[in-house]
Amino acid sequence: MLQQAVANLLDNALKFSPPGSTIRLSAGIVRGLLEISVADQGPGIPADDRNRAIERFFRGESARSTPGSGLGLSLVQAVAVLHGGTLRLEDNHPGLRAVIALPALTTANAPLSRS
Repeated sequence: MLQQAVANLLDNALKFSPPGSTIRLSAGIVRGLLEISVADQGPGIPADDRNRAIERFFRGESARSTPGSGLGLSLVQAVAVLHGGTLRLEDNHPGLRAVIALPALTTANAPLSRS
C-alpha cells in the first residue's frame, strides 16, 4: 500500500508539473520518523485548500481541467494513517511538496531475519 501511495504522489507530480521541470523523490529519517517526500514545480495547492485537498473527491481550481477523480491524496492520507503516520502538504516554492511521515523502525525493534 505504501508503494501505491508513493505512486499516487508521483502521478500527481507528473500530471501537474510543466514539461521539463524537476520532480524530486526522497526519503530519510527525520526526528525519529521515516519521511518519504515527493516535490514538484507545478502550480501547488493554495494554503487555504491544503486541508481540503485530502478530502475524497476534492478538486481545486487548478485541477479541474486535468483527468482524475479527486481520490489520490485522500488515499495517500488513508495509507499513511493506517501505518500510524501522517501526510503533510507543503509549499515547494514553486510547486507542492507532499510528505508521508511514518514511525521509523530501528534495528532494536525490527524483526530478525534468518536464512
